[in-house]
Amino acid sequence: MDQVNVTRNLTSNATEVEGQEWTQTWMFKLRTAILLLIVIMAVLGNMLVIVSVMRHRKLRVITNYFVVSLAFADILVAMVVMPFNFSVQFYNEWIFGSIICDLWNSSDVYFTSTSILHLCCISVDRYYAIVKPLKYPIKMTKKMAFVMLAATWLSPITISYAPIFMGWYTTSHHIQTRKLNECEFIVNKPYAVISSSISFWIPCTIMIFTYFAIFKEANRQEKALHARAGNAMLMHRHSRDVGDKNGLHINANTPTKDKNILKMKREHKAARTLGIIMGAFILCWLPFFLFYLSTSLCDTCEYPDVVSVIMFWTGYFNSALNPIIYAYFNRDFRNAFKNTLACAFCSFCRRGSHDSDALERLDRRASAQLRVPIPSRRASDLASL
Repeated sequence: MDQVNVTRNLTSNATEVEGQEWTQTWMFKLRTAILLLIVIMAVLGNMLVIVSVMRHRKLRVITNYFVVSLAFADILVAMVVMPFNFSVQFYNEWIFGSIICDLWNSSDVYFTSTSILHLCCISVDRYYAIVKPLKYPIKMTKKMAFVMLAATWLSPITISYAPIFMGWYTTSHHIQTRKLNECEFIVNKPYAVISSSISFWIPCTIMIFTYFAIFKEANRQEKALHARAGNAMLMHRHSRDVGDKNGLHINANTPTKDKNILKMKREHKAARTLGIIMGAFILCWLPFFLFYLSTSLCDTCEYPDVVSVIMFWTGYFNSALNPIIYAYFNRDFRNAFKNTLACAFCSFCRRGSHDSDALERLDRRASAQLRVPIPSRRASDLASL
C-alpha cells in the first residue's frame, strides 16, 4: 500500500514538473515572439516614415525634419539598444563583456534622451506655427531647424557616454563587485536625479506647457473661425438677396480666406497628431522614469526582475508606436504610406524615387487644365447680367 502511494506521489510530481516546464517553454516562446515583433515593427515602421517623406514633396516641411530625425533615432534604438536587451532575455545572462555593457547602457540613455528632445523641438515648432504664426516664418527657418537638430543629437552625450565610460554614474561598490556575466545599470543618487531631469522631466514639462498653449489657441481660433463662417453666410445671403432684387449675380467667394482657413485646419490637425505622439511617449516612458528614480533613491527597495523588463520594453515599444499614430491620425502620412507600400510590394511598379512628385505635378496640371479660365468665367458672369 505504501509503495502504491509513493508511486502515485511520484507520478503526480512528475506531471506537475512537466506541466511547469511546458508552461515555461510556451511563456518563453511568447515573450521572444513579442520582443522580436517590437523590434521589427520599430525598424520597418520608422523606415517607412523616412522613405515616405523623401518620396512625397507634400511632406517636406520643416516640422517633418524633426519627424524624420526622430524616426532615425527610433531605428537606432531598435538596431543598437533592443537587440542587447533581447539577448539578456534569451540567454538569461550578459555575454558581451563589460565594455559592450557600458556602450549599451550609454546608447540606451542617449537615444531615449534624443527622442524626448526631438518631441520637445516639435512642440516648440508647433507653438510658433499656431500661437505666433506671424513670427513662424522668421523664427523657424531651415537653418534654425538644423541648429535645433544638432543640439538635440549632441547634448545627450553629456549624460550618457561621458559619465558612464568615466564611471561617474555609479557607486564604488558596484564597480568593485561587478560581474562579467551581468550588465546591471546601478546608478548613484545625483546621477539618477540629473539624468532623469534632463532626459525626461524638464523636456516633458516644457512640452506640456507648450501644448497647453497650443490647444488653448487652437480652440480660440476655431471659435473665431465658426463665428466668421456664420457672418460670411449672413453676408452671402444678404448679398444674394440684394443681387436678386437688382437682377445681378454676385459671387461672394473669397479664395484667399479659404486658403488661410485650410492652412489653419492643417496646422491644427498636425498639432493634434503630434500631441497624440507626445502623449504616447509620456504614457510609455513615464512608468519607467518613475520606477528608475524611485528605485535609485530608495536603498532598501526590492522588486522582481520581470518589473524591470516590462518597464524597459514598454518604453521601447514607443519606437514602434509612432508610425502607427502617423498612419491612423494623419491623412497625408497615411496616403504616403499607402503609395510607398504599393510601390514596394507591387512587382509591376518600377518607378524611381521621384516618380511620386512627378505624378503630383501631373495631377496638378490636369486639375488646372480642367478648371475654367478666369477670363471665361468673367465673360460668363458678364453674359449673365
